[in-house]
Amino acid sequence: MTGKTLLMALLAATLNLSGAAADPGGDVLFDGFDGNDFAPSGGLYYRKNFEQQAGTVEFQSEVKQTGAGALKLSVRPFCPASRKNCSERAEIWEKTDRRVPYDTGVWYGFSVKFGDPIPQGDHRYLIAQWKREIGPDAAGDFSPFLALRINQGKLFATVETNYVAPDKTAGSDDCGTGQTPVWFRPDVNQMRALVATDSTWTPQDGSQFKACTNEIIVTDHGNKLPTPDSGWIDFAIYSKPGPDGSGHVEIFANKKWIVTIKGRIGHGDEGLGKNQYFKFGPYRAADKTNWTLYYDNFRRSPHCEDVLGADACPTP
Repeated sequence: MTGKTLLMALLAATLNLSGAAADPGGDVLFDGFDGNDFAPSGGLYYRKNFEQQAGTVEFQSEVKQTGAGALKLSVRPFCPASRKNCSERAEIWEKTDRRVPYDTGVWYGFSVKFGDPIPQGDHRYLIAQWKREIGPDAAGDFSPFLALRINQGKLFATVETNYVAPDKTAGSDDCGTGQTPVWFRPDVNQMRALVATDSTWTPQDGSQFKACTNEIIVTDHGNKLPTPDSGWIDFAIYSKPGPDGSGHVEIFANKKWIVTIKGRIGHGDEGLGKNQYFKFGPYRAADKTNWTLYYDNFRRSPHCEDVLGADACPTP
């Protein structure tokens, strides 16, 4: 999308030129992080809570992909040993009034660069996640229905949904045609599917994903996720959860089509909210080191070409 076209789309979304009722899912959002604060056109903010006190956010110009600047997001050791299940975060959130309905498909794009040193431990690290709002009456702790993660220095993506008994017990490299490796967790009514990995991934890295399911179908387009040490990675991701089996996710990285995921995606438990939401930045279980990520060129649109470019968008 050209800068002029993007500006026109932003103007139309802001002014609601069609006269129709405002629909956050139809907004085109963009923030290049070129100023000293979040741009009004991006609909983003740094959430303030206990775990986010572990993080710092800096609008800086030394490390950037394009434009005048980019975000530097870092976390440091913060959680006291006495606090159970504590996490350390420096996450950027979508503003509540800009969130997209849970059953609506929307495209997200952003660029990320790993700062040195890249974590190499066997640990829980996330760089971006998509979740469903959790209402006050919801029972349980719900994992992101889509997440970009690293473990032992390797990048991978997961999809989460409500627990469905697996087809068989098998290693993650032993699932048959039409099956996807999963880590099933019936105690919390969830199961996590391994849907994409980088080129350094081995079967041993997926040892948690010991079962197979045909409730989540992954179409591999012949490209791996980039490795964390490869420099700037530009993601374009289509998010449409559907815990009833109507879910649909597309993952592109550096304009290469990685995977298509369809089937059960997300959670359908009672008490959950009506919207999905996206947040990005370093998020981990409590650790003893500093960790830094750089982000640039956030965008969101109901239209693929606004995020990925018409030349790379999949044919409907």
